[in-house]
Amino acid sequence: MPHMVQPPEITHKPRVLLLTSLYFLMGEVVAALTRLGVPHRLLDLGGKEMDRDLFVDRVREAVAGFRPDFLLTVNHLGVDREGVLLDLLEPDGLPLASWFVDNPFLILPLYPRRHLERTALFTWDADNVEALRGFGFPHVSWLPLGADPERFRPGAPGRDAWNAPVSFVGNSMLAKVAGRLAASDPPPELAARAEEVARAFGASDEPSAARFLRDRFPDLWPLFLGLRSPVRMLAFETYLTWLSTRDYRLSCVRGLLPFEPLIAGDPGWFELLPPGGWRHHPELSYYDDLPGFYPRAAINFNCTSLQMKGAVNQRVFDVPASGAFLLTDRRRQMERLFEPNREMAMYDRPEDVSDQIRRWLDDPAGRARLAEAGRRRVLAEHTYDHRLAALLRTMRRTFGARP
Repeated sequence: MPHMVQPPEITHKPRVLLLTSLYFLMGEVVAALTRLGVPHRLLDLGGKEMDRDLFVDRVREAVAGFRPDFLLTVNHLGVDREGVLLDLLEPDGLPLASWFVDNPFLILPLYPRRHLERTALFTWDADNVEALRGFGFPHVSWLPLGADPERFRPGAPGRDAWNAPVSFVGNSMLAKVAGRLAASDPPPELAARAEEVARAFGASDEPSAARFLRDRFPDLWPLFLGLRSPVRMLAFETYLTWLSTRDYRLSCVRGLLPFEPLIAGDPGWFELLPPGGWRHHPELSYYDDLPGFYPRAAINFNCTSLQMKGAVNQRVFDVPASGAFLLTDRRRQMERLFEPNREMAMYDRPEDVSDQIRRWLDDPAGRARLAEAGRRRVLAEHTYDHRLAALLRTMRRTFGARP
C-alpha cells in the first residue's frame, strides 16, 4: 500500500467558522481542517427553521467569541433565504465561502444576491464557473470533490454478503422524481410533455434544464413561466433533471444484468428492473458501510447524475482510495483529474456497459494495476486535505487576512 502523503502545507492558518449541515461532506471538511491544524468551530444551527432572534444571537455569539476569518458552508446550507445571515456579515465585511457539490442553479435562485463582493463560491463542476460569475458572483473557483484516505483505504472490514462480480450503489430516482413533480405542480400540458423534454435534455450538452426548455421547447416556455413561484419553477427544473437522470441511470444499469450485479439502493429498483438475475441490498451508510463495501466487488460501477454533465462524482475518488476498481462513465473534466485507461476505466455510452464489464471481469491483473494507479493519484492530488488547502489559499488570496 502506498505511504500516506503528508497534508499540504498551509503557511497561514485562518480561523474558520463552519455552518453545520446534514450533508455528509461537512464531516470530511472537519476532518481535513483538523489534520491541517486549522482552527475551526462548528456552528450548529439545527436542521429545522429557527426563531429569527435566536438565529441572530447564535451567529453573533459565534462570531464574537471565535473571531473567524471567514464562514464556510456546503451548498449554502445554514444561509437563510431571508438574508439575515448575509446582513449580519455585511457590516464587518466578514467573507462567506460556499462549496457547491450539487447543481448551484437548483439552489441559489432561492437566496438573496447580497454580500456578493465578500462571497466566494466553489463549485465541483468547472462548467459552472463562468455561469456563476454571470449570475452576479465575482469570486468563483473550481473545487472538485475528493476522498478521505483515512476513511476509504484498503483493508476496511466488510461483509461476505457484499461480495459480487459487479456492484452499483445508487438511488432509483423514482421517489425523487415524484417529489419534485408534486412540488412543482405543473399544468397538465407541461406535465404531459415532461418525459419528452427530459429525454432530449439528457441527450444534450446543455447543463441547465430551464435553458434547454426555453431554447428547444419555446412553446412550453410560457407554461413554465406561468408557474410564477421561484420555488415551483426550481422544482420543475429539478424534476426534469431527475427524470433524465432516472432514465439514463436505468439504461446504464440494465447493462449490468447479464453479470448478476448487486444493487444497493432504495426499493424503487424493484419497480424498474425485472425480477431475478440481480440482488438488491438496502441503502448503505456512507461512513459505516461504503469503505468496506467497495473492496468486495470485482467491479464497482458508476453512472453520474445529469445534474452535472462534465463533472465527476464522489465515487470516482472514494473507490480508488479504498484500493478497489471502478468503471465509470466518461466526463469532460475526468482528464483533468485522472489519466484515462491507466488510472481510471471508463465507458462512453450506456450501450457500451456490458462489453466493458465483460472486458474487465476477464482481466483481473489489469483491474489491479488500474486500481493501484488510481489510488496513487488520489493520495497525491485528490484528498480533502488538498481541497481544503486550495480553498484556504483562495480565500486568503481573495480577501486577505482578518486584522
